[in-house]
Amino acid sequence: MIFNPEKYSIPDEPGVPFIDPHEINRYLSRERSDTVRIKEIVEKAIGKNRLNLSDVACLVHADNPEQIDLIKEAANRLKENVYGNRIVLFAPLYVGNYCTNDCQYCGFRISNDKAQRSTLTNTQLIEEVKALEENGQKRLILVFGEHPKYSAQYIADTAKKIYSVKQCNGEIRRVNINAAPLSVEGFRTVADAGIGTYQIFQETYHPETYKTYHPRGRKADYNHRLVALDRAQEAGLDDVGIGALFGLYDWRFEVMSLIRHTNHLEACFNVGPHTISFPRLQDASEVRYNSTYLVNDNDFTRIVAILRLAVPYTGLILTARENAEIRKEVMKYGISQIDGGTKIEMASYAQKKIQDQDLSKEQFRINDNRSLHEVVEELLKENYIPSFCTACYRLGRTGEHFMEFSVPGFIKRFCTPNAMLTLAEYLEDYANPELEHKGWLTIGKNLQRLNGNANVREIRNRLERIKQGERDLYF
Repeated sequence: MIFNPEKYSIPDEPGVPFIDPHEINRYLSRERSDTVRIKEIVEKAIGKNRLNLSDVACLVHADNPEQIDLIKEAANRLKENVYGNRIVLFAPLYVGNYCTNDCQYCGFRISNDKAQRSTLTNTQLIEEVKALEENGQKRLILVFGEHPKYSAQYIADTAKKIYSVKQCNGEIRRVNINAAPLSVEGFRTVADAGIGTYQIFQETYHPETYKTYHPRGRKADYNHRLVALDRAQEAGLDDVGIGALFGLYDWRFEVMSLIRHTNHLEACFNVGPHTISFPRLQDASEVRYNSTYLVNDNDFTRIVAILRLAVPYTGLILTARENAEIRKEVMKYGISQIDGGTKIEMASYAQKKIQDQDLSKEQFRINDNRSLHEVVEELLKENYIPSFCTACYRLGRTGEHFMEFSVPGFIKRFCTPNAMLTLAEYLEDYANPELEHKGWLTIGKNLQRLNGNANVREIRNRLERIKQGERDLYF
């Protein structure tokens, strides 16, 4: 019998659920590990062409060292070609952890009576932002539980308040949001506050597994969550992030579903997600989960490489859930954004003393406790450019407009110079002399690589202006 994917595909229409487990499983059952075909697929990806579900199904079946090496080497090449050697840095800020959902893997779930609940007061919020700015942060992702307290207007007002806080040369230039799905009108309200990306993770795309882990609360409605970002697009919020929590179900199914979600957004709105996240299940207060599908380190690195090949122009985010060694490893295969100096306990950035993790106060356990300074130092050591850039958001290079710039290969034209400019700010304002020296050496090396580009003279000019005290210069 010849497999005809069109026969099983759900039509892509805005607001219509699009995940069909039978369709995904048919792709997975049809494809097998084939080195010749894998070589063809990686060449297709290196040419910056989007992979289809059949291609991705073949990659997830790669099961021998030669095939896996082909995938990782190709992912490394593609990442270098598209993103250069920059890594974007951000920090999460937990604003409130009240929640009406009962996600069995989450420390904030409503049935966990050991969780310590709170919402930042205005004073606490300002102190947290000042502390983040004093460390050099420029980009935040705000995290909210799903609760009536955290309405669209509340989220928008919080973002506006954060933008208003200035500490010496410090300022938060872009806040992204990780919060509950909203109505179309709610998304418009948040978009009007000038946010960056709105993240909503499906957690698991497998409907039966989803039902098991989400027994009550608004989040129990699989389809409502699945098409939430369609409503964001309808509201004009065209910069969205998707994700899955790996460890709840078979990682192969989840990878396929992330690509299917990407395809849906592209088919309906002509633009895919700006970012994809793929956190792994971690310990949390009073969690309940089945260990059958936990993802080991070897498979996790494969996941990153496959996603990079499948979606060349989509940002891949890796958080401090992972330890420093894993983060260092997978940055080679496609990660473009990481957090640094992360604290996920409520009101913890303003605390000056180092405290042990208390899972009753956190959503999950983090495994990379390094300061932002230490993260920047390692990135420089590994020949990356740490970037705090927010230019695309503020110049309208988001959504479909971002694709117009990024797909032809213009990312390096804008992003590498902007990465150097924001790194220069960090070095001038926050680095110690040793780190400052290392950072300027990195900037010098990368300027040499840009020799021959039309804007090198202007980059040098702006770097000098930063040394003289100017800030927030970008292309």
